[in-house]
Amino acid sequence: MADPASRNPLPWEAPAAAAPPKAPPPPRPARATGQVPMLPDDVAHQRAQLKGRVHRKLLERLNLSNLDKMEREQVVEAIRKVVHDLISQEKAPLNFEEREEIVEQVLNEIFGLGPLEPLMKDPQVSDILVNTWKSIYIERHGKLEPTDVRFQDDRHLLQVIDRIVSSVGRRIDDSSPMVDARLADGSRVNAVIRPLALDGPHVSIRKFKRDALSGDDLLRTDSLTESMLELLKGIVRARLNVLISGGTGAGKTTLLNILSSFIPADERIVTIEDSAELQLRQPHVVRLETRPPNIEGQGAVPQRMLLVNALRMRPDRIVVGEVRGGEAVDMLQAMNTGHDGSLTTLHANSPRDALSRLETMIAMANLSLPEKAMRQQIASAIQVVIQVSRLGDGTRKVMQVSEIVGMEGEVITMQDVFMYERQGMGEDGKVIGRFKATGIRPRFADRLRAYGIQLGSLLFENLAAEAPALRGRGSER
Repeated sequence: MADPASRNPLPWEAPAAAAPPKAPPPPRPARATGQVPMLPDDVAHQRAQLKGRVHRKLLERLNLSNLDKMEREQVVEAIRKVVHDLISQEKAPLNFEEREEIVEQVLNEIFGLGPLEPLMKDPQVSDILVNTWKSIYIERHGKLEPTDVRFQDDRHLLQVIDRIVSSVGRRIDDSSPMVDARLADGSRVNAVIRPLALDGPHVSIRKFKRDALSGDDLLRTDSLTESMLELLKGIVRARLNVLISGGTGAGKTTLLNILSSFIPADERIVTIEDSAELQLRQPHVVRLETRPPNIEGQGAVPQRMLLVNALRMRPDRIVVGEVRGGEAVDMLQAMNTGHDGSLTTLHANSPRDALSRLETMIAMANLSLPEKAMRQQIASAIQVVIQVSRLGDGTRKVMQVSEIVGMEGEVITMQDVFMYERQGMGEDGKVIGRFKATGIRPRFADRLRAYGIQLGSLLFENLAAEAPALRGRGSER
């Protein structure tokens, strides 16, 4: 094969400099009889070194100004040819599959997230958790599992983090060692580096699902029953205000997406999120997203400001991805002032805990409201609380559908309409339980009827016959 320095460079190559004289290779030591074969870790280390050398030589040969003028497919094909050429010059004993693997790794380093790229392409992986450069976990079907994916070192991991945050106009360094970002495909990224991360850089990626789940997906994964799903459809169509409560990874955003799909197509919807995840399919949707402060600490646009502005946009419904602080006051006021049918989520372990958290958020707004006034605001604004949970076997369930009835003295009164009853664990480690109706007739039943939604015996039938012992199956977020 001809030396690159002896020919004219192609359009996508930088002019090659004269090659320096090569030193004679050191004598190779003779292999002793009975020598222990090379360990897989050593092979992986050598492959990583080879990939690094090829990557560095590739950057030296590329003409970046010409690459900008070419289509993505042309660039990938051109780089692929150069990488194959460089691997051949290394004279490494690799078969075709091993060469192709190194080519893909180099392309991932240039265009993607390096070693994480295969995990990003795996549709079964929902979360990628990089604890350190050599410890990477994923969540698959609701369960965490380790991987054999590694970075070369902290520096390699930092390069990928910097590529992520710089692509969205943010920075991460000693003065700003923590950052949230969103990838081009909508996936959420959180990164923390030293001095906050003691053991080295950490990255958490919540992958964005391109195909929004539907109510049928919840039925398929036994996250709820058909009767519960029909009730939730009626709740949304009757314009009841809904609060979805649950822990991290319990499926709040998924359920919010599915409930939002039941909103009639002729209504104007305004969504407000910290990081855009909702995938509404209605034609009349306005999507708003918060903005963090810039490098000088200026220009932040929090959720509360977006909520106040949303009220001026003539919305029929307001959907807030998650309330965390003082914006809860504005959300409740919107629900109380004609924006019926609004939806939001928050982190809490039970419907009662969700109301307590709302009280805390109202207090964060520094309005100095007495407890009774706060609770009256909550009780009059929200009609339904839906609790979701991720169980020990990784499955996700709608644990409770509760109605806020009103006030008794200074206490908000609630009643469960549906609930999930755990009955034990199977030998395979799966949770055994059943969904059941409490038999209580909710007060919003008359409102559903006024919207033409006939419940019949839906709320009073014994769900034990419908789902006698539902075993957890993997459900999607």
